[in-house]
Amino acid sequence: MISSQRLGDTAVATPPDAVTVAEEHIQSLRYHRPGYLAAKRGMDIVGSSVALVALFPVFLVVSVAIACTQGFPVVFRQKRVGRNGREFYIYKFRTMVKNAEEILRSRPDLMEEYQRTYKITNDPRISKIGKVLRKTSLDELPQLINVLFGEMSLVGPRPIVPKELDKYGDLSWAYLCMKPGCAGLWQCSGRSEIGYDERVALDIHYYEKAGLRFDSWVILRTAFEIIRCRGAN
Repeated sequence: MISSQRLGDTAVATPPDAVTVAEEHIQSLRYHRPGYLAAKRGMDIVGSSVALVALFPVFLVVSVAIACTQGFPVVFRQKRVGRNGREFYIYKFRTMVKNAEEILRSRPDLMEEYQRTYKITNDPRISKIGKVLRKTSLDELPQLINVLFGEMSLVGPRPIVPKELDKYGDLSWAYLCMKPGCAGLWQCSGRSEIGYDERVALDIHYYEKAGLRFDSWVILRTAFEIIRCRGAN
């Protein structure tokens, strides 16, 4: 279960004992080295800024395509859990039809699959243009804004919705220690093709091996998998 409290205007999701367990690992693991964290943040700022400027024509084309075929809004936002349990809104190009929630509630089979895996195979809620955007991962480009704001990193675990934290069980502390990422081991290891247990194991592996060289490898590998359109759903 996740308990929430408010600090000013910021919602904080705090799984019992998860942060306490995480603090015991801060001094010993690579991810928490001050030099690495400073360099990682610098890479996030520079990388996301350059990408947002360079990809502005792509943002414009995708936005117009969504608006002309599906109407507004063109950007979808959803609450996710970030580092230390802080909740934030992730930004994506909208890939689903406007009545997506109604379709999900009216289909018990879809609801059961979603609650089990947080993914739906051959999801009927996805629009035609949405299928193209997901296949090419163009729907995730607005996450660069989350990176620039410091809510995400270029590299890290896939950002999850609050209820997904239960899937991590006693290992939730590892996810909570890190900023979610646009690129990551899940994203370059098959994405929707792999199960949740393997996904958690990949997050733990990244947490233990994090470093600028490893991050660079993950970004290149993720880009390669995106070009192959492998595991996109």
